[in-house]
Amino acid sequence: MTTTQDLTPKRGRYGWLKRIEELDPVADCHTIHRITAGYEFPWDYQRALEFALFRTYCVPTISELLEKTGEFRDRPQRRYDDTALLMGEMVEHGYDSERGREALRMVNRMHSQYAISNDDMLYVLTTFIYEPIEWIDTFGWRRLHPSERLATFHFYRQVGIRMGIKDIPESYTELARFKLDYEDRTFRYTEDNHKVGTYTLDLFCSWFPTPLRPAVAQGVFALLDEKMAHAFGFPAGSPTVRRLAVAGLRTKARAERFLPTRKSSRSTTDPHNKTYPGYPNNYRPSDLGAITCPYPGASGQSAVRPGVESTAKL
Repeated sequence: MTTTQDLTPKRGRYGWLKRIEELDPVADCHTIHRITAGYEFPWDYQRALEFALFRTYCVPTISELLEKTGEFRDRPQRRYDDTALLMGEMVEHGYDSERGREALRMVNRMHSQYAISNDDMLYVLTTFIYEPIEWIDTFGWRRLHPSERLATFHFYRQVGIRMGIKDIPESYTELARFKLDYEDRTFRYTEDNHKVGTYTLDLFCSWFPTPLRPAVAQGVFALLDEKMAHAFGFPAGSPTVRRLAVAGLRTKARAERFLPTRKSSRSTTDPHNKTYPGYPNNYRPSDLGAITCPYPGASGQSAVRPGVESTAKL
């Protein structure tokens, strides 16, 4: 198996793609996914994962839990940073590396405080796979290679196994079908959806100067699909704003084709991170996601992950 540390891109703007073509999407899934997310499309991956997490809040059982914990109401930036950086650690170093295992232990400890259904956990996992793929195919500077799609699937499938998620399909298309079916079954408006969605929208807007925030909110509304807007109780986005947003993203993509090949990974260097200044310098994954007490009445026992602490240490 080829290790990421041994890799350098071949010559030219498509140098990383040429390197990916030499790798196996199963055996080298981490290496390929790190190239895709950390070198080729870091900005797009961050934006796609923001919308992926946003999408999960359309599931009432997920938004109900988040509203009860109060974490997204009281500490939205920290909760966002914890999720982005812990997942970034696994992308950057691999789920079986020292830092990757440490990040997995933190994820599993946070989830183990609550009774979360296996289907909800599996659904969240699917959004990490398919939302970035769809975003990049629509707004990226090139379309993804089939090996990148499969590598993303196999990478997150292995993460899911180490999180104790059960019955993860072995097929890319079967898991994609589960995602669509689950959304059809569960997406509907609830007050908790609206509250958690509003907290998240406010967080997105907070990253911009105050005068721009109304425009940012309109841009977010315009990029939401009809199912998401309905589940959150948000207004339908303006078609004109959507056309402008799409045109802007595609203009960025065309310009990016002429940039030099990126030589350093940006998996853990999200500029929106405000909780851990300078991350990853002088930080460990165990510094992220401080464990808090479950909300009153929580069982404190996960329904799907007995023994995952030991699994994450493998």
